[in-house]
Formats: sequence, C-alpha cells, structure tokens
Amino acid sequence: MEESTQLPNDQPTTSPLKSSSHTEELVDHYWGTLNHVNSLIKSSELKAGLILSFYGILLNFVYQSAEPVLETGSGDPILYTLLGLWFIVTVISIFRSVQCFIPKIEGKFTPNVFFFRDVITKFGDVKSFSKTFYEVSCDEKRLFEQLGEQIFIISKIAAKKFKHVRWSITLLGIGLVLLSLILLYAGFTTMIS
Repeated sequence: MEESTQLPNDQPTTSPLKSSSHTEELVDHYWGTLNHVNSLIKSSELKAGLILSFYGILLNFVYQSAEPVLETGSGDPILYTLLGLWFIVTVISIFRSVQCFIPKIEGKFTPNVFFFRDVITKFGDVKSFSKTFYEVSCDEKRLFEQLGEQIFIISKIAAKKFKHVRWSITLLGIGLVLLSLILLYAGFTTMIS
C-alpha cells in the first residue's frame, strides 16, 4: 500500500519513496550510472590503445632514422643523455598505457551479485546464485546497496585507468619534446662539423 501525504489544500499525493515507479526510476538511475562509468572505462582503454598505436608508428620512424643520428653524434655525451632520457620516458609511458588494460580488482568488498568474479566464486553453483540474485532483486535495500557497491568498485577501476592514461599522455609529451631536442641537437652538430 502506498503512503499518502496531504498538501496544504487537502489533496492527497502518493509518496515517491514508496511508489513502484520511483523504484523503477532509481533502478534506471543506478544502471545509468553503471553504464556511464563503464563507458569511462572503455574511453580510457581506447585512449591507451591510441597511445600504443602512436608509439608503434613513432618507434618505427625512430628505428629507421636512428643510424644517421647515432653516426652524427658518435661518442657525444649530450646526445646519449638525451637518448637515454627519451628511452626511459618512452618505456614508462608505454608501460602506463599497458597498465590500463591489466585489471587490478581489489577483493576487500562484500560479495556482490553484480560483480563478475563474485558471481562465479562467492555464490556456489548456478542454482545458488540464481536464488541469491532473485532474493537481492526482490529486496530493495539490498538491491540498491549492491548496485551502489558495484558503482563504487567500477569507479575505482575507472579512476585508476584514467590515472594511467594521464601519466602516459604526459610522458608521451615529454618524450616528444626530448625527441625534438635530439633531432635539433643532431642537426646542429651536423651543421657545425
């Protein structure tokens, strides 16, 4: 039975907290939030993939151009220092992009019917899981707790992935600056020799 309240003009209204349409709206809101955070995860993985693709092209270019630059600056400590810094920055940037694809899931949460690992490890066989899933789905409080926990967990995952991508992009920029300095320095030393 729905709870009623009285407006100042004595018109009864239905309390939104007890209406089934409000519950449906809340479920939609939670699912919408889950979908939004999942799209952020996909976005960070797409960015990391683009960074790795760019590195593939860049490293091919560097490989093809390395011999003349190394011949020009043979034994030059400044050139080798710049090359070493560029190499270190590039390796760390690539590592950060790859980390975006390596899932790190903390297991410090209560079993959740919406978390894929818990589904197969915490609820027994398929019949036990189905029963628990049905019970959680029928209990609004548990349902929203489980959805909220899942939003929290995937938000942590999304935040970590974006942190890796941000570092990778920053290091990519630093690497491009170092690569430009290497090319300018090699060109300058060629001109004065």
